[in-house]
Amino acid sequence: MLAVPENLDATMRLLFAACQGDVAGVEELLRDGVDVDSIDLDGRTAMHIAACEGQGEVVRLLLSWKANMNARDRWGSTPAADAKHYGHFEVYNLLRARGAKTPKQKKTPMTVSNPKEVPEYELNPLELEFRRGEEGHYVARWYGSKVFVKILDKDSFSDANSINEFKHELTLLEKARHPNLVQFVGAVTQNVPMMIVSEYHQKGDLASYLETKGRLQPYKAIRFSLDIARGLNYLHECKPEPIIHGNLSTKSIVRDDEGKLKVAGFGSRSLIKVSEDNPQMDQTTSKFNSVYTAPEMYRNGTFDRSVDVFAFGLILYEMIEGTHAFHPKPPEEAAKMICLEGMRPPFKNKPKYYPDDLRELIQECWDPTPSVRPTFEEIIVRLNKISTSFTKQTRWRDTFKLPWYTALRALKL
Repeated sequence: MLAVPENLDATMRLLFAACQGDVAGVEELLRDGVDVDSIDLDGRTAMHIAACEGQGEVVRLLLSWKANMNARDRWGSTPAADAKHYGHFEVYNLLRARGAKTPKQKKTPMTVSNPKEVPEYELNPLELEFRRGEEGHYVARWYGSKVFVKILDKDSFSDANSINEFKHELTLLEKARHPNLVQFVGAVTQNVPMMIVSEYHQKGDLASYLETKGRLQPYKAIRFSLDIARGLNYLHECKPEPIIHGNLSTKSIVRDDEGKLKVAGFGSRSLIKVSEDNPQMDQTTSKFNSVYTAPEMYRNGTFDRSVDVFAFGLILYEMIEGTHAFHPKPPEEAAKMICLEGMRPPFKNKPKYYPDDLRELIQECWDPTPSVRPTFEEIIVRLNKISTSFTKQTRWRDTFKLPWYTALRALKL
């Protein structure tokens, strides 16, 4: 019997022995009470491992212990299918003679030929318990936690653009890791349908929050703005390829359990990569009619990362004013007024709701000339200064309301 590393638990010891063809070791573990169908994190049993390695004697032993011949791993593969894939036809024929199944694999455009090439982020679709969905987007439970699932159905496999967008979005989500970005959980690329899974926030998006709360107090609007700016600054400063969101709105920003904001919105337009040498790209495939759309995008021209700054300016305006730009006009009409007629929504709130420099910052963000708009790195610096100044002013004003100060003023008068 081979020496098995002592730091392995019972299941891993069984799989290790099966891999090495250690018949005596496998039998001893089974006699000690280890479940013959124990699985590893990938759902693979000792039968899977022995079949992959062509260990016929181990396979015979496992069959004598009534091992499940048709167990499926996280990729939907059975022991017989693995034996066939790796050319171990003696094992394959043995299993087939016992009635083992070799399911037809439903290949996806991202199916790999070698199981060892399966991405680390790959999830087993059987682990997802779906609750509800709409237009390809679903809420599911994954190991007890709610997750958000975007599904690319089989009908889209023949559409090259849909596949490329899916791959592109997946690549960007995998590398985008920041506290103010919705986090990527994993994906299903080796089974039909393909899926992208990300964290779910039951508190909803910023649009719903503003609809309920209306105008925000300046301190909260500034805090929310900093959350958004930090997430977008991370995207814009990603190396080696900066990322443009390209679809920023109050609906693409969600609130976590602590009340902080996270940037999401990796939807139909996904994220857009930018080359360092040429930070602009031509976009001619979509019609942009959101009120948050920058003029250059609306006209299907070339654009750079400042389109996200433009959208940010309108979101900040909306948080302070408590209403959409040019409300109650429909978004399409408001977008036309902003992008084609050069109009901007009026500042209706009292000056006290606009701390020093905040109105000027909004105006710079939605400037029609992209080069005038500040970067998010600059925006973060300015918002921090605005926050500090506003806090000091608020404390000073509150001093005048204290009883001792009021009494002192009365004595002097």
